[in-house]
Amino acid sequence: MALSAPEISASGARRYAGRWARAIARHAFVPMSTAQVERLLTTQALRLAEALTAEPFSPQPAHDVGRALVEANLTEPATLGCSVQALAEHLVDDVVPGLSMPSLPERIARLQAALAASFAGALRDRTFAQQERISRSAWEARDEAEQALRDSEARFRAVFTGAAIGIGIADMTGQILDVNQAFADMLGYTREEMRQINVAALFHSDDAEGMWDLYTDMIEGRRDRVRLEKQYFRKDGTELWTDLAVSLVRYDDGRPRFTVAMVQDITDRYALQQRLRFQALHDPLTGLPNRTLFFERLEALLQQPGSERRVGVCFLDLDGFKAINDTLGHDIGDKLLVVVAQRLAEAVAGAGHLVARMGGDEFVILVDERETEDAAVRVAESALRAVAEPVHIGAHQLAVSASAGIVDRTIDGRSPADTANELMKAADTTLYWAKAEGGRGRWARYDPVRAEREAASTALAAALPGALVNGEFVVDYQPIVSLRDGQVRAVEALVRWQHPTLGLLAPDKFIGLAEETGLIVRLGRWVLERSCAEAKRWLDDFPDARLMVSVNLSARQASDPEIVEQVAGALAASGLPADLLQLELTESAVMATGGEPVRSLRRLANTGVRLAIDDFGTGYSNLAYLRQLPIHTLKLAGPFVDGMRSHDPASVVAERIVDALVRLAHALGLSVTAEAVETQEQVERLTALGCDSGQGMHYGTPVRAEAITELLRSGLRVRVG
Repeated sequence: MALSAPEISASGARRYAGRWARAIARHAFVPMSTAQVERLLTTQALRLAEALTAEPFSPQPAHDVGRALVEANLTEPATLGCSVQALAEHLVDDVVPGLSMPSLPERIARLQAALAASFAGALRDRTFAQQERISRSAWEARDEAEQALRDSEARFRAVFTGAAIGIGIADMTGQILDVNQAFADMLGYTREEMRQINVAALFHSDDAEGMWDLYTDMIEGRRDRVRLEKQYFRKDGTELWTDLAVSLVRYDDGRPRFTVAMVQDITDRYALQQRLRFQALHDPLTGLPNRTLFFERLEALLQQPGSERRVGVCFLDLDGFKAINDTLGHDIGDKLLVVVAQRLAEAVAGAGHLVARMGGDEFVILVDERETEDAAVRVAESALRAVAEPVHIGAHQLAVSASAGIVDRTIDGRSPADTANELMKAADTTLYWAKAEGGRGRWARYDPVRAEREAASTALAAALPGALVNGEFVVDYQPIVSLRDGQVRAVEALVRWQHPTLGLLAPDKFIGLAEETGLIVRLGRWVLERSCAEAKRWLDDFPDARLMVSVNLSARQASDPEIVEQVAGALAASGLPADLLQLELTESAVMATGGEPVRSLRRLANTGVRLAIDDFGTGYSNLAYLRQLPIHTLKLAGPFVDGMRSHDPASVVAERIVDALVRLAHALGLSVTAEAVETQEQVERLTALGCDSGQGMHYGTPVRAEAITELLRSGLRVRVG
């Protein structure tokens, strides 16, 4: 009687496949995802379960399973072991639970054997097929390689023989093995003669530094290629310039085998490049090196290795060259520049110095100071002497001179000033010093202290406009005291600059800069308006004191066409009576009022203000002019008063001068104020001479308006400062 077939569990098949997949993954490489492997093995598990329970029994499905594993690329030996073990241990329990039959062990064993045999057979067939494909591919590749080699050799031979550029092959000793006809023709040899030459014999004495080192690196295998421009001697001794590219060919194991050189004749191109470079680096008029070449040489000198070295620069500029151009024409000017250039070149010939034209009538000499520190000075003096010789151009005999700025210093490469631009900036500054000192044919040497001082002044000048806008200026007031009764009759307004980094600056630090920049007009107007406003407050608070304020006018202000309107405007805006404002002008300022000092000053005097000449005796001292000027007061210059400190002969002379000036002023109806009064002895002697008032440290230093207010409140007799 036939038994009913046991039921096969699909979920059990999936569980079995999971066990099977994990076992394989633990022991072998799996070229698929886990999900793909489990789907494959679930199908195979169902095949094995059906074969195990089939009647009649056949192991053929196990053959199919083994081949399927190989076809899925699960080919590692551990895969077979895991599969055989999984078939024995888990197939019945997971896929056909409850299966029991006497022949079950035999069936499992036959399925295992069939799976193993088919797995091994499929793997063998696969291996044989792969070997056959590899063998066939190897034969095909060998045939292709041999054909490619034959084609390559043919192409190389065609290129080698027919190339327009030179080609040469040499072994590792430098011996030339072969060259093509183009290379032989370039150097003027036959190919056979070239094969007798070693590469070393072709090196040129003017080859670039390090070229032999590059070739050595190549033949020793440290580099594979080199490209550069190289000079050769032809067989007849003439020179040939080439673009040379050398490549290293190695054995299969990497050892250097031979070198291949590709050589192109660039003699014509090189000559053109040299001409163009000369034109780019030389002045077309004089033939001297130009600014670009000069800076190249200077930069190279500064970058030379070594701890310290001296560098000298002599910067020359012709005196009065513009006048020659303007009067005689640019053609004469150009010829003069050519002569000067020749003289400068001859003056330093043989000394190794570089002479360059910077442009216009400016020349510069880069001085080699290896021998002595004073070489730059001697070069400058020699150059100035050479230039100063009379020049004959056509019918014209020209007297020529030049000024020179000298910079010579030790360079260590660490200072920010050790650059070409900074050196030339210093040389330019020094040339300006030489010209500013007056005369012709002068030279000046760079002084870092002076340069730093001038740089600070330049910085202050640049900051002046902003300082006025930002309200950085303040006004202090110094008392002017009557020598008869000790009463404070007036105060002099003195502007100060409260600099944000330098602190409080006295007028001598910036007034000259304001004059030079023209800002003095705006600054002076501000001081005038501020002083009038302060004086009006004092008048309002202390009307009996009637304190006068004295304000300085610069030469620029006195020459300003609007000065009268500015003064009138300040008085009107503040409400200060005109007789309480005194304007102080130096003698030079009086003489600078547009050539018409009397009329300009009379217009000021007509506003009702008082006028004083400040620092009298230090300027023009034109005494006859005093009769014409609407002046009210003379302020004696400090040096006269300072000379009255002692009782030596010089003091007696100073006292006599003061006495004469006081008498002169009084004879003209002017009052006299002595400046720089510092001692009681001076006060007594000035009083005895009839001087009207004094100011100086003896009576107090300049102070802020608040201190003057306190002085007024105390009764005008308390010394301030």
